[in-house]
Formats: sequence, C-alpha cells, structure tokens
Amino acid sequence: KINRDQKFHSMTFSTTLLIDPRIRDWVLFPIVFVMFLVGLLRHYVTVWMKSDPKVEEKNLKEGQILIRARILREHANHIPLRAVTERKKLFCAEEGGLLRAKPDAPNPMSMMMDPNNMTEMMKKNMMMIVPNIGMMGWLSFFYSGFVIAKFPFPLTSRFRGMLQRGVELQTLDVTYVTSLSMYFFTLFALRGVFSLVLGEHNEADEAQAMQNQMGAMGATGQGMDVGKAFQAEIENMELIDHRFALADAEHALLAINPSVLG
Repeated sequence: KINRDQKFHSMTFSTTLLIDPRIRDWVLFPIVFVMFLVGLLRHYVTVWMKSDPKVEEKNLKEGQILIRARILREHANHIPLRAVTERKKLFCAEEGGLLRAKPDAPNPMSMMMDPNNMTEMMKKNMMMIVPNIGMMGWLSFFYSGFVIAKFPFPLTSRFRGMLQRGVELQTLDVTYVTSLSMYFFTLFALRGVFSLVLGEHNEADEAQAMQNQMGAMGATGQGMDVGKAFQAEIENMELIDHRFALADAEHALLAINPSVLG
C-alpha cells in the first residue's frame, strides 16, 4: 500500500523536467545574441534615417527671446541695476519691446499634418515593427516549443500565459519558461546593456522610443501659445527684486584673505 507521501513524491518526480544543457548553448545564447545584434542594427539604421528637424526662423527667434528673458531674470543679481533696467526696457517696453510682440496663434492641425512630422513618425514605427515581426517569425520557426529555463521559486497558475507562450500544456509546472516567453524577458533585460554600449538616449530601447513618440505627438497636438508665454515672462520681469551680489566683492575678498594687500 502506497502512503500519501509516496504518492506526492512520485507525482513530483513525474512532472519534473530535466533541461538539456545543449538547449542553453543552441537556443538561449543564440536568441540573446541575435536580439543584441538586431538592437544594434536598429539603433544605427534609425540614426542614419533620422533627418534634422526643420525649424522656422520665426519660431526660433521667439524661443531665443524667451530663453534670454529667463536668463536675465534668473541672473539679474550678478549685473548692476542700470544694466538690468536697460535690458528690462528692451524686453518689456510698451512700444517695441521684444516680449510685447503679437505672435500668431498656434494651429495644431497644420502641425499635425506637417509631412515632415508624419514621415519621421512613419520611420520610427517601421523601425519598431519590422524588426519585431522578423524576430518573432525567426523565433517561431526555429525555436518554437523549447523549454529553456526554470524559476527557482513557486508561482501561481496565473503566470502560465506569460511564462509558457507557445506551449499549450496545462500539466507543465508554471515555473518553466519557454523560448517565446524568454524573448520578451530578454527584450526588456537588454535595455541596460544597450544603455551601457550605446548610451542612455539610444534608438534600440523600444520603450523609450514609444515614450518619445507619444510625447512628440502630444507636443504636436497641443503646441505652445507663445503669446501667453511672453505675457507670463513680462509679469515675472516686473517681480525682479534686484540686489547686486557683487557690490561688496572687494571687502568680502579682503575679509577672507587679508594677505592680498601684500
């Protein structure tokens, strides 16, 4: 008669798989190596296909005016009061002030329909979709159905769909990982490797590329109201409390190092 413990041990032994070490050499390592090469290829092809954005002279001029006004406001205490007053007149004068100009209202539809923006977006989508389709086809053709790893801790059955893609076997322990699932894990694990090899702002990081694309779409849809930005900068200019930081620089230097006088 077999007791309960013997039944448990026999059931555990029957469901345990022995993973061949050659699967590591001929399945896992090729997947990681090919994914790394595809990431490098994607990065350099994307950089090669990227074109310099065309900036209109008017938009560039408005942006530079805002930057110069912000620099003056933040560093006003490092120049004399007379210089600050003259610069404030240049920016905030009622007639002819740089910040008093009336810029055109942004047109989101014209920015969204810009062929240059649409072309760049199409290039980025192509560089994300085409390599993934190729990798999934290559992986499904050569390495479909391989069990290549096992987690050293127990997991619930809810993780089966995430860890065992491509193997429809309900009796298989949830802790085993198939080659198709390992592809997705490696896809995110290589982000750190690409950051070390190519730098933080690289084109091989799909997640970062998608975030940049969504941010660009949001910025294109909203646009910046330059008129409101100019008005806000004028109000900030009026609040400047000038205190010349270098007024007593000589006395402060002598107090720190009296030997300067010889």
